[in-house]
Amino acid sequence: MKSGPRHTPVGVRIIAGRFRGRKLYYSGDPRTRPMKDRVRQALFNRLWPAVTGKLAVDLFAGTGALGLEALSRGAARAILIEQHQPTARDLRRSVEMLAAAEVVSIVNADVFFWCRRHPRLGPEPWLVFCSPPYDFYVERAEAMLELVEGLIQAAPQESVFAVESDRRFDFHRLGNSEAWDLRAYPPAVVGIYRKHT
Repeated sequence: MKSGPRHTPVGVRIIAGRFRGRKLYYSGDPRTRPMKDRVRQALFNRLWPAVTGKLAVDLFAGTGALGLEALSRGAARAILIEQHQPTARDLRRSVEMLAAAEVVSIVNADVFFWCRRHPRLGPEPWLVFCSPPYDFYVERAEAMLELVEGLIQAAPQESVFAVESDRRFDFHRLGNSEAWDLRAYPPAVVGIYRKHT
């Protein structure tokens, strides 16, 4: 029986917290674009201490680096949503390797469809990561706006949203655009929104 290509945990690591230094499974598939370590570190520096106790929701999860980094740094649990089946299999392997299956749910589904059907994820505040392929902000611009705005409306108070794009996405098209804290990490732009009463 032939086996598929061997996937080894290379290239993507948890930066800090209880899983610090642990490698995540990453096949190198170009459809998976892990956020660069320097950007991820800068993002979590900005989020701290808002990570603690939240439900981390990693849309377009890829390697799961964002959701699992949040879990490592004190999030209560995580939901990782990834449509690509081979990538979702690698996600499961990473979660098993971290012995985190009790607090991590992996959803193999289209993010846009899943979020329309499951807007209520839990009573605790959410920490939502949205880091899709950058082309989605051009090819599926209206769907991306609907996705982010719909989740913000559904989220409990004190939820936090972190959206990574490139310069082609206009954050001013989002509601409450003045409330987004935008920082550039070329070629990435990362916006953070905190939902308050």
